[in-house]
Amino acid sequence: MATKPGILTDWPWTPLGSFKYIVIAPWAIHSIYKLVTDDLEKIDLGYSLVLPFLLLRVLHNQVWISLSRYYTVKGERRIVDKGIDFNQVDRETNWDDQILFNGVLFYTGISLLPEAKHLPVWRTDGVLMTALLHAGPVEFLYYWLHKALHHHFLYSRYHSHHHSSIVTEPITSVIHPFAEHIAYFMLFAIPLLTTLLTKTASIASFAGYLIYIDFMNNMGHCNFELVPKRLFHLFPPLKFLCYTPSFHSLHHTQFRTNYSLFMPLYDYIYGTTDETSDTLYEKSLERGEDRVDVVHLTHLTTPESIYHLRIGLASFASYPFSYRWFMRLLWPFTSLSMLFTLFYARLFVAERNSFEKLNLQSWIIPRYNLQYLLKWRKDAINNMIEKAILEADKKGVKVLSLGLMNQGEELNRNGEVYIHKHPELKVRVVDGSRLAAAVVINSLPKATTTVVVTGNLTKVAYTIASALCHRGVQVSTLRLHEYEKLRSCIPRECRDQLVHITTEALSSNKVWLVGEGTSKEEQEKAIKGTLFIPFSQFPLKQLRGDCIYHTTPALVVPKSLVNIHSCENWLPRKAMSATRVAGILHALEGWEMHECGTSLLSDLDQVWEACLSHGFQPLLLPHH
Repeated sequence: MATKPGILTDWPWTPLGSFKYIVIAPWAIHSIYKLVTDDLEKIDLGYSLVLPFLLLRVLHNQVWISLSRYYTVKGERRIVDKGIDFNQVDRETNWDDQILFNGVLFYTGISLLPEAKHLPVWRTDGVLMTALLHAGPVEFLYYWLHKALHHHFLYSRYHSHHHSSIVTEPITSVIHPFAEHIAYFMLFAIPLLTTLLTKTASIASFAGYLIYIDFMNNMGHCNFELVPKRLFHLFPPLKFLCYTPSFHSLHHTQFRTNYSLFMPLYDYIYGTTDETSDTLYEKSLERGEDRVDVVHLTHLTTPESIYHLRIGLASFASYPFSYRWFMRLLWPFTSLSMLFTLFYARLFVAERNSFEKLNLQSWIIPRYNLQYLLKWRKDAINNMIEKAILEADKKGVKVLSLGLMNQGEELNRNGEVYIHKHPELKVRVVDGSRLAAAVVINSLPKATTTVVVTGNLTKVAYTIASALCHRGVQVSTLRLHEYEKLRSCIPRECRDQLVHITTEALSSNKVWLVGEGTSKEEQEKAIKGTLFIPFSQFPLKQLRGDCIYHTTPALVVPKSLVNIHSCENWLPRKAMSATRVAGILHALEGWEMHECGTSLLSDLDQVWEACLSHGFQPLLLPHH
């Protein structure tokens, strides 16, 4: 939002929220009906293609978003290093409004203007006229309009909304108040209306011009340099006819230079070219990948989780993962991605952050939960994890943390397999179990004197049970075999605190520590108001409306942790899993040992104090 929002700031359909698409629904339905029912010679191809063209523009923009986030995450050719935050993602969520606006104008224009009906597919004279009119009046008028928008009166009321994003993403290009979009469309309408009135317009000239605008807008805001230097060597005047991402990036960091739309010509004519434009361009092209200190190695969870990646749907990824209605419509893309992961065995970098002089990255193994459960996939997945660890070691990474099922006891003995196989590793492998146990223990209400432990027991569960018994908290189990397993790892002097109870004795137990495998029947045994705290990597299915469900072990990140703008799986905003935080702490504290394997954990207080000292905070209970 602008600092002093002016009139026509909001889009007319803003009150409709996600139902805004009904604005063009009558025209879209009518165009489909006409396409199906009209005789072939009566079909207006231009009218029928408006809806597919709008969808193509949405897809085009989404491809740019994913490409930009994919390339900037490693650092190679990145222009601006600063991160983005949730505020920017929320501000740029409505990037499709301008496509909707164009759709309304196209449908209205075809309905009202006889010249817009039954356009030919191609006319060379119309295409040339469109290009010339853009290079002349459109670029010239835009330059002066843009300078006017930087005048204090207009800037504070309108254009400051766009400049709220110092670090740009492709869709930043279309994030403007409604009034600005009206002014821009009036400019871009000059070639369109001129070709209509001179009867030289064609479907190609209209579609090509708008695709050109989208392409150049996205390219100019993508925050990585992709225009090769050899183009300017082969054709030197191109410097005045086509801007680069680094050229426009300077406009967002310096504000008073590089005003041109797509052609820097007018900046050179009027002396507003930033003097560092060429230097930044060269420097961005030559920039290599970032140094990485800490890697968090995780994986996909479900086929639909691809949309929740940072390189997926930006707005969707900025909220905790949940199944949405649109996922059913995307099943063709989901199916293609599943096929792709069957043949694509390389991990990829999904996210970058920085904290206290450490560069952090998250690496994704393109495999799903189900594949981790298949015994015949065990060796292949272990090989992928091993390759990731060796690659991290080669790159000089200090710590690699194993997330989700990458640290399974049955899969690799909580990572112990790799350090035994490669004793020369310099990178420290961390499974995060110690911090996860500390987080669960410190998530208990202060007055807790008894807890129930149930579900599949893990190293974390054994450590929690032992620590609680040592602190005088009674640990109760529902299953006899769980009681026997826990008893074997608890010191003799504390075993009196471990009990096996019946359903009737649950009335005094309002805190349950649960793992995977906790059944529906067991949840139903809990009394009203019970607090379920998972010690597992995955959340418990919420079946009780009268109970409280905590998240999986996680922490709230400090404000100084940079570039947090997506949610980690089901965790809330600005929260990070304990396994991921454990790797960061390991590097910050300079601990030299590996922290993985099947042995029980100690020094929970040490890791918890280190966690708090660096600004990580426990998540509040949901009802708080």
